[in-house]
Amino acid sequence: MSAYDRTAWQRAVGAGFVVDAAVAGLLGLLIYRVKRIDRRVIDVREALRGAAETTAGAELIPQVADGVDAVLAEGLQHHLFLGRALGRVQ
Repeated sequence: MSAYDRTAWQRAVGAGFVVDAAVAGLLGLLIYRVKRIDRRVIDVREALRGAAETTAGAELIPQVADGVDAVLAEGLQHHLFLGRALGRVQ
């Protein structure tokens, strides 16, 4: 085997090792990310279960909304009164 052929084979084998190492690294990264996604999916599932339990009393939401509207209306009346009293609102 000539020196050129030997060098070509050595370069091919070296490139093969580099490609193998890169593929192994990328595969390891893929496995790590898939495991992380799997853990986070479980966290999201648990959070959604908690949200379902939290919103079990959703019948109170309209009552709270009515109360908030009443507070906002009262605040607007105070704002208009004070604005008129100070001459800033007509």
